[in-house]
Amino acid sequence: MSLQLVVETALYKASQLFMLPILLAVIVLFVYAFYAVGVFIWQRRQRQQGMRGAFDLLYSWQNNPAMTDTELETQAFKRLEAPRIVTRVTPMLGLVATMIPMGPALKSLSGGDLSQASDNLTVAFSAVILSLIAASLTYWVVNVRRRWYAEEMVEIEQLRQKQELQP
Repeated sequence: MSLQLVVETALYKASQLFMLPILLAVIVLFVYAFYAVGVFIWQRRQRQQGMRGAFDLLYSWQNNPAMTDTELETQAFKRLEAPRIVTRVTPMLGLVATMIPMGPALKSLSGGDLSQASDNLTVAFSAVILSLIAASLTYWVVNVRRRWYAEEMVEIEQLRQKQELQP
């Protein structure tokens, strides 16, 4: 057995080890995306009703008026961190989940086993579709929340200016 064949076989087997963890990660991130949308809808409803909650920067600032803009921005970034990571990582995992079964699918196709090739391709394309849906949902949530936080920072600045003008 040549060195090249040993290396190729090792790489193939190593890549196959990642299939189950990648698929599980895609499922977890897909579920998280719907959780994030649910929380977002709940927050939006509260905002429309004029209710302030612990998710608002304004609420945090009202409870601790000594917070600086940098501290508030850091808090906003922290709150956006999980959905931002999901937005960026999920498509990469979807690509990996697409590529891993392609090897066995091509091997099955060359051996004339169309059923096995079809099964592998089904898994590959299903994983990338779920990944892209999850990334799209969290991308939307992150961008609207980013706007909310910017609006709240403006509101906080206006409140600070009013406080400074009061005797």
